[in-house]
Amino acid sequence: MSIARRHLAAALAAPGLLSAATRQAMAQDPRKVIRSVPIGDLRALDPIWTTTYLTRNHAYLVFDTLFALDAQNKPQPQMVGGFERSGDGKSWTFQLRDGLRWHDGADVTAADCVASIRRWGARDAMGRALMAVTDSLEARDARTFVLVLKRPVGFVLDALGKIDSNVPFMMPERLARTDPSTAVTEMVGSGPFRFLRDQWIPGARTIYERFTDYVPRSEPPSQAAGGKVAKVDRVESLYTPDSATAAAGLATGEFDIIESPAPDLLPRMARQRDVVVAPNDPLGYTLFIAMNHLFPPFDNLQARRALMMAIRQSDVMKATVGDSPSRDCGAPFGCTSEEGAQFAELVWPEYNIAAAREAFRASGYDGRPVVVMDPADNATLHPPALMLADALKQIGANVDLIAMDWSGLVQRRASRSPPAQGGWNCFITNATITGIQNPLLNTFLANCEGAWFGWPCDTRVPEMNAAWANETDPAKQHAILKNLERLHIANVTNIPLGQYRSMIAHRRNLRGMIPAPALFYWNIEKI
Repeated sequence: MSIARRHLAAALAAPGLLSAATRQAMAQDPRKVIRSVPIGDLRALDPIWTTTYLTRNHAYLVFDTLFALDAQNKPQPQMVGGFERSGDGKSWTFQLRDGLRWHDGADVTAADCVASIRRWGARDAMGRALMAVTDSLEARDARTFVLVLKRPVGFVLDALGKIDSNVPFMMPERLARTDPSTAVTEMVGSGPFRFLRDQWIPGARTIYERFTDYVPRSEPPSQAAGGKVAKVDRVESLYTPDSATAAAGLATGEFDIIESPAPDLLPRMARQRDVVVAPNDPLGYTLFIAMNHLFPPFDNLQARRALMMAIRQSDVMKATVGDSPSRDCGAPFGCTSEEGAQFAELVWPEYNIAAAREAFRASGYDGRPVVVMDPADNATLHPPALMLADALKQIGANVDLIAMDWSGLVQRRASRSPPAQGGWNCFITNATITGIQNPLLNTFLANCEGAWFGWPCDTRVPEMNAAWANETDPAKQHAILKNLERLHIANVTNIPLGQYRSMIAHRRNLRGMIPAPALFYWNIEKI
């Protein structure tokens, strides 16, 4: 039995995790409350400033979007009541629906939405693509705004309805005018829940309360679209870094949901009578290594390729998700169920530790410490981080493995300082398959201006991204995408590590969970 499982067994046999007084107060509280264990400690609140899914999940409670993807991944109006497209495809007129109000009591206006689109458009890859073809974006009146394009494009609604990071959430104009490189810290949204800042304790808890003035759409919920009906009074997100403690709390009913349960604990959790373990994301996730292209050793292509040769995806998937569904995939934009792993087609180097060691030495590596950031509180990312450190040691690197919590990693990855001065060399992270399927969606493969953390720059990538966006023939567009994937593999923008189905665990008395790339708290009933 693993250490984690021994801890879990002991915890399940022990009294409740919370104090008797706290449990008594919970039992006497007439409100319906969902107590969840999030994927990390929420510190970054601004979903435009960061791509982390921890912040994205938080933002879906607080903010709303103009459009949203339904269960068929088709964009549907959300805050928008109606819209028109001109005959030439260049002019789009949007009108906000009735009843939209900010959490501070003010009405949502078209000027708020214009400022929010512009701020998002300065940070997100798809947003930048939309802004690049925008001639003007102006509010016509309090509820109407007009987008005029330089030329017609086919992704306007897909952009405004983007479901994954960075999601184009709407904010009041006074907040949306914040410099895009500066994080917004005041959380005033128009979504179904309010963020209770006075009850927020970083490192412990984040509290949300149902926004009684929220007017949901009349349509039934369908992924991120449709009516967002809050069926509980309060959501308490309780940071619990110890996986066994979280699992024990779920078993005893002190927690209702674990957003990212430890894979090695899933079989035991699934045997609990009152616990459900199931996938929530219909398509799943991809795992990848992000490398810092600014500093040695990974400013050198040969060093990046050496690391690529030292990684075997099947080993990483086994260590990450155990017996849960996973597969090899060499495609940076993800593999569909009909596609193979595509290693040969995309010209991957073969797995070979001896050749990798020689290539790393030949790259000019000088023995300096290679800083690997390890999110030790993240049960999914911690095991592959250890494998990454081991692979680097096998090819001759002097590894500095730094254990930190996920939120600390999110802060540090933004640093462009040298690794020895508070920067970094590499880390492992994940992304939803939904959010990486094409060059406009995939923020993580952006190059040069607007590049994601790691800051790769091959000028051919932005040129090919633009060619893909401008191409209207599906066959030619697919050919461009495959050439882009070969370019990303040849230049080792990042290193894909395979695909897997993510799991959530929740109490059986929760009803109405919505399958989606993010965890939505509307429509959930607590019976």
